[in-house]
Formats: sequence, C-alpha cells, structure tokens
Amino acid sequence: MPPTPGKRRMTQPRAKLDDPKQSAKTFKRLMGLILKRYKVHMIFVFLCIIISVLASVQGTLFIQTLFDDYISPMVEQVTRGRQADFTPLLLAIARVAVFYLIGAAATYTQSRIMITVTQGTMRDLRNDIFRHMESLPIKYFDTHAHGDIMSVYTNDVDTLRQMISQSMTQVFTSAITIVASLVSMFALSVPLTLLTLAMVGVMLFVSKTLAGKSGKYFVAQQTDLGAENGFIEEMMKGQKVVKVFNHEEQSVEDFDVLNDKLFDSSYNANMFANVIMPVNGQLGNLSYVLCAIAGSLLAISCGGIPVLGLSLGSLVSFLTFNKNFSQPINQVSQQFNSIVMALAGAERIFALLDEPSEEDNGYVTLVNAEYRDGKLCETDKRTGLWAWKHTHQATGEVEYKPQRGDLVMDDVDFGYTDDKMVLHNVDIYAKPGQKIAFVGSTGAGKTTITNLINRFYDIQDGKIRYDGININKIKKADLRRSLGVVLQETNLFSDTIMENIRYGRLDATDEEVIAAAKLANADSFIRQLPDGYNTVIKADGGSLSQGQRQMLAIARAAVADPPALILDEATSSIDTRTEKMVQESMDKLMKGRTTFVIAHRLSTVKNSDCIIVLEHGRIIERGTHEQLLEQKGKYYQLYTGKAS
Repeated sequence: MPPTPGKRRMTQPRAKLDDPKQSAKTFKRLMGLILKRYKVHMIFVFLCIIISVLASVQGTLFIQTLFDDYISPMVEQVTRGRQADFTPLLLAIARVAVFYLIGAAATYTQSRIMITVTQGTMRDLRNDIFRHMESLPIKYFDTHAHGDIMSVYTNDVDTLRQMISQSMTQVFTSAITIVASLVSMFALSVPLTLLTLAMVGVMLFVSKTLAGKSGKYFVAQQTDLGAENGFIEEMMKGQKVVKVFNHEEQSVEDFDVLNDKLFDSSYNANMFANVIMPVNGQLGNLSYVLCAIAGSLLAISCGGIPVLGLSLGSLVSFLTFNKNFSQPINQVSQQFNSIVMALAGAERIFALLDEPSEEDNGYVTLVNAEYRDGKLCETDKRTGLWAWKHTHQATGEVEYKPQRGDLVMDDVDFGYTDDKMVLHNVDIYAKPGQKIAFVGSTGAGKTTITNLINRFYDIQDGKIRYDGININKIKKADLRRSLGVVLQETNLFSDTIMENIRYGRLDATDEEVIAAAKLANADSFIRQLPDGYNTVIKADGGSLSQGQRQMLAIARAAVADPPALILDEATSSIDTRTEKMVQESMDKLMKGRTTFVIAHRLSTVKNSDCIIVLEHGRIIERGTHEQLLEQKGKYYQLYTGKAS
C-alpha cells in the first residue's frame, strides 16, 4: 500500500550547491528562464545600469578636474590678490549635475522594470510549478510530504525575490563599476592600481573561503525548512488524532528536533555569511589607507611628474575610485546570503519541475454518442449514451464502440515497488451493470484494485480490459471520466456547496446539481444551511458532519452521471439511519452502471452480483452473498463473526 498521510515521507532532494559546477548550472538555468520571458526588459535594465555607472564615474573623474583645473587656479588667483571667476566652475558643476540626474533617472527606471521582472518571474514560476504538479502521478504525492511541496511554492519561490530584484542587479552594477573604475584607476596611477588589485585578491580569497563554508548550510536550511513545514502540515491535519491519543507532548518533542535542526543549519549559514561583509569592509578600508599613504608619498616626492607622480586632484579622485572598486566586491558579498538561498530554492524548484509527468500513451477517447440510421455516431450533445472512439494506429480508421462497463482483469500482478508485490494473479470479470464488491481485511488490496482500474498506478504483469479495450490504449482523462468515484476520505474545496457538487461536472446546470443532491438525500440539510446551496464551505467542510460531507461527495459523483462507479467505503462514515437513506439513493444511481464497491459493512454488499474476498493480495473466494455463506470460509467468518 502507498504510505499513509501520517507517515513521514520524502522531502525534496537536497541541492548540492557546494559544487561550483552545480551552482553555475542552476544559475544558468534560472537566468535562461528569466531571459526567455523578459529578455527585452533585461536589455533595458542593462542599459540603465551602464548609464547609471557612467554617470557615477564621470562624477568621480570630475573631482580631479575640480581640484586641478578650478580650485587650485582660483586659490592661486586669490593668493595673488586677483578676483576669482566662478562662472566656469558653476558651468562645470551644472554639467555634472545633469549627468547625475540622468543617472538617477536610469536607476529609477531600472528599479521599476525589475519589479515587473521579479514579480512576473515569481508568478510564472508558481504557474509552471502548479501546472506541472497537476501532471504528476499519484505516486509522487504518496511519497512526498505535502507540506514540503507547499514549501516549494512559498519559501523556495520567495527566495528568488531578493535575488532577482536586488542581488542580480547589484552583481551587474558591481561588474560594470569594477571595469569602469579599473580603467579610470589605471589612467590615474598604475602603481596604486596594482596595490589595489593585490588587496582585492586578498578579499576574494577570504570571500571564497567563507562562502564555501556557508553555502552547504544554506542548502541544508532550505531542506530543513521544507521538512518542518511538512511536519506542521501533518500535525494540523491530524490534530484530532493527536488529541485523542494525548500525543501533544511527543508532537512537541518531534517538532523541537526538527526546529533545532533548522536552527543549526540557519545559524551556521548566517554565521559564516554575515562575517563576509565586515571582513571585506575592513580589508577595503585597509586598501584605502595603504593607497592614501602610497599616493601621498608619490604626490609629495614627485610633484606633477607624469606616470610616477600624482597631482592632488588625481590622488583624491583615485582614492574615491579605490572605494568604488572595493565597495562592489563588498556589496556582492553582502548579497551572498540571498544568492545562495535563492540557488538552493531554485534547485528544489527545478527538482520538482524535473519530476517526470504522468505518462499517457492512450489514443482511445470517450465521446457522447447517438444512433443515426442504426449506426453509432459521435455527437456534441449530451445524450446519456457513451462510446469509445478508437482510431486505429495502422490504418487511421475510426471505430465507435458503445461504453457498456465490461471490465476484465486477467492474471494481474502489481506492486508499488518492483521488489514487493501486493497483488498476485488477480482475475476479475465484471459484466455491464453488475455490482462487484471487494471485501477483506485491511491491507488485503481492495483499494489497490480500484487504483489500478483508474490507472493511478500501472500493473507489472497481466492485462486489464475495459469493454474489450486494453486500458493502456485509453486516454487516462477519458478512462477516469468514465468512472465516478466516491472515496472514503471526502475532499471538499473552499467554495459554495453548489460549486463543490458541480465539481463532478463543470457544465452541470443548477437544476442538475440540485437533482444530484436530492438523489444523495443531501438536499434537505443543504436547504437548512444559512445560505442554502450558496453556503461557502471552509476548512474542508469542517462545520459539516462526516455524514453530510460524504453525502456531498456522493452528490458530486451523481452529477457527473458516469457510465461506471467506484465506491470506496462510500458509506463508512454515515450513521445507520443515514446509511439507509443514502443506500436507497445509491441503488438508483448504480442502476444500469457497472459498480465496484469496497465496504467494511458487509450488510451494504449483500445484494452484489459478485462478492470478491481478498487476503494478502490474492482472491481467495468469490460468489454471491448466499454462495459465500454456504462455503463457510473467510466471508462467512467476516459476516457472522464465527469460525468456519
């Protein structure tokens, strides 16, 4: 059997971002996704960054001009008793101010565009994840904690927000700033530039060392966060069980273990990452001091000699570039936390997106049909008559076969894993309109058989034929559309009762929905609700009784008006009085339809055409109620509570 909701299940695989190649691969894939949808936006952002950086660089270069061409001459004029002319200086300052205004406008434009790119990317990713999730097989949800999957939508996608909106543009800005500053620094002083590069080398070495230590912990943090969310989701869903068995203290202890693990990974990740910025900041200050000392010596000793010497304006300008050169590196290291967290989140997102979708190679479809001149034909109208549309692959010839509900399972073997079979040599023959019941102890394989009919799982060996057609040839959506299902665990959605019933068939009219509710004997209690059929259900219908929720599920199956039915413990949660009412309605619903019933209450399957008794995945008895009682075997024991 697949894992039950209460068991701890798999989480998303842990990313291996301590591997530089994996980090680069993840970043490249993320960038490819962004550029695919927002290429034009990113081009404009890149241009705005260039304009902004160049505006800043020209302002820094103006410092040299300000000192050497304006301030120094004017000081000399004042010293000699002449009146200084401030007009050229004011014009130069005005020109620089215009460039700064252009840079500010570019920065503003860049920020506005990045809001669109960031929020759009997150929206698109959530759409992609949800769309892909809907294509995944049931096996995936049976083996992965639901809370951990939800964490991908929330925590992992949200980690991309800061990276795309801030970190990514910061890296681009820093790269352009470094190049522009480096060119300007070489133009001002080669010796001081080489000294600056030496200190940058030290900064990069320190950043790489600390980044390597914190990277693996950021990956662990995202995985541990998903595990904790999964545990919380399980506890919320199972609160009644927790309280009934007084399991609160143990649940708190289990949560503490997960929370402590998250604390440790988060603490170590941030401990190393938070050290990077102050260390690089101090190394940047040290670089500034060394360049100031060396530059002062060059300016004093060599005066204005070209190449070796520095003017006062050149030194002040260079020291500003020194700050501008080391500051981007410090800023990138400051963004390291969000970058690594985003890559860890992206890795988990891509892991989910890379999960193989449910395969469907079927080509036989279910269509509405009608007879014209004695010949079965397809129609767009809902006639109540169904047909299988079989397009032969070899010839392209189209054949219509009436949907009758004939099902054959021939020598079927199945296991949720290949090394552990749960069904062995199962043979079932269901004639059209028959009611087939499965009984047996828990874990015997009853629900597994219905999962195979729905093709939630595929068999390892044997054949399953539906109206003589191998179900592998039938499109899964059409196969499932032909089977109305009422599960033991009722799932209601946050919507009105009307829409919850209409979930069985979205084009059903209000009158058809009400008719289905009456068939399930749900109409009377629905009309007693404050807003009747427009009453909004919340928290999976927690305000309704279990029996009422089950009747809504039966009504949902009724409005679908399917050719065949699967009832998995459909009346298990309904009291005896309500069960009698519902059973009468179910008998009407089952009339003329092939129905597969799973029931622990054997009284509900007495009128079945065939009762199949399962034990450890094998059919041990079959026959009508009377025939099985006469055999005095397993069914006799289950029904009478006596030994044979």
